[in-house]
Amino acid sequence: MSWLKAVAGGVELSVLVQPRASRTKIVGEHDGRLKIALSAPPVDGEANAALVEFLSDALRVRKAAVALVEGETSRRKRVRVTGVGPDVARLLIPSEPGPR
Repeated sequence: MSWLKAVAGGVELSVLVQPRASRTKIVGEHDGRLKIALSAPPVDGEANAALVEFLSDALRVRKAAVALVEGETSRRKRVRVTGVGPDVARLLIPSEPGPR
C-alpha cells in the first residue's frame, strides 16, 4: 500500500479526495493514493473538515490526532494520524471498497 507510510508516533496517508460526492466513502486506490469521496463541497475548508472527521471515525482516534500535512487547497493531500500504527490502519481503512 503505497498510500500508507509509518512515521514516528503514527502514520501518514496519501489521499486523493473527490468532493461533492453523493456520500462520504472510500472509493479505493488510485495512482498510489487512497481515494476518498466526500459529500462536503470544497469551499471554506468544509471538505478538509469532512476528511478529518471521516478518518478519525475510521481509525477510531480523536479529531485532534488527524492533521493535514500537505494539500490544503488540493485534491491530493497528505494526512498524518498519530496514535495508530500501519497494521491497524490497513485493517480499518481497506484500499478496496467493500462492506465494513
